[in-house]
Amino acid sequence: MPDSTEIAGAERVTGVERWLERLRGAVAPRRHNARTIAALTGNPGCHRRAVLDAAGVDKPRLAEHIGFPARFGQSRFAITRGNAFEAQVKADGGVELLRLLRERLALPIPYAAFTDLDGDGPAERTATAVDDEHEDGGPAESNEQRYERSRRLLAEAAGEPAAGDALIFDHPLLRLEVAGQPVYLEPDLIAFRVDGRFHVVEIKSFPVIDGQADPSKVSAAAVQAAVYVLAMRQLLTEAGLDPQIVSHDVLLVCPRDFTNEPVAALVDVRKQLSTLRRQLRRMARVEELVAALPADLTFDLAPDRSGRPTRPPAALTTALEVVEARYAPECLASCELAFYCRHEARGHTGSLGRSVREELGGVERVPTVLALASGELAPAEGQAEAAALLRAAARLRAEALA
Repeated sequence: MPDSTEIAGAERVTGVERWLERLRGAVAPRRHNARTIAALTGNPGCHRRAVLDAAGVDKPRLAEHIGFPARFGQSRFAITRGNAFEAQVKADGGVELLRLLRERLALPIPYAAFTDLDGDGPAERTATAVDDEHEDGGPAESNEQRYERSRRLLAEAAGEPAAGDALIFDHPLLRLEVAGQPVYLEPDLIAFRVDGRFHVVEIKSFPVIDGQADPSKVSAAAVQAAVYVLAMRQLLTEAGLDPQIVSHDVLLVCPRDFTNEPVAALVDVRKQLSTLRRQLRRMARVEELVAALPADLTFDLAPDRSGRPTRPPAALTTALEVVEARYAPECLASCELAFYCRHEARGHTGSLGRSVREELGGVERVPTVLALASGELAPAEGQAEAAALLRAAARLRAEALA
């Protein structure tokens, strides 16, 4: 029989889930992925994004309905091209991937056992010169069932003695705690064990031209891969195994030049892992954020039978104002609500960037900044240091203009 602590914990989780459902409305929640976690940890002080993502609110549709649609994201063509390239890399039981592993790891890997961990049940293949038959089976599973199956098979693989052969796991379902809530991740990658260690493979469709790729895209891919590395290490920790057997070297697979020929490179994600851990620790727990919100707060779009939102946009913007945001220009590249938050932050120092916000701690409005810089306003308590910097900057600017 469970003790009182377990019962209280179950009630707490149930209560939080009920709160999040009320915030979201009567629609299916949007799932987290590595991109959303990377963006969330990139701005851990934004309570608005933390609450909306935890509730699974459809932020793109919300932003569009209130008149501030997101202007970023992949086109359908790019998504289709990416899916086709990923399928090519994984085709025939991972034969092409096996070739890349041999080249990049400089290991004599004779073959790879391929295990598909998607939601249709286990299916195994062997990557050699000729592919074995692929057999699907089994009923659809819940996220928890899929996660437990992934953990069991990965733990079994980790416990096997090191050998020269590779064990490839396609679509493992991982789990990571974000702001006190478990988040399930279904990677667009392959995790494999070779020479006693697990590696993460991140497959991207952006090209490597003359040995060089877009640095911003490589950086984003490294952060996303670090999310998977951290989740895999957490999985092995839960299984009582050494998490460090998951390598910090990630295999990034991209098309070469203007062809679909895959090329691979090893990317060290230790720096991204360190940042990710630090930001996840800084994030407030969802229970604490939700407890501070009004009981009747909701971001329900009230869709009609055709799925069109019917709730007045003004009611939604009023609801958004209740949850504190922390806008920064970097949000424009990663958050669907960034254009609304930028509009809301107009006139605030935070809209000028995080460095400005930090340098001018305690001074939130741009008119206040200008008044302090000109000497028209005496600094309030806690503003003396910022006022001195502003006056020095104003003096230097005047001298430069003169």
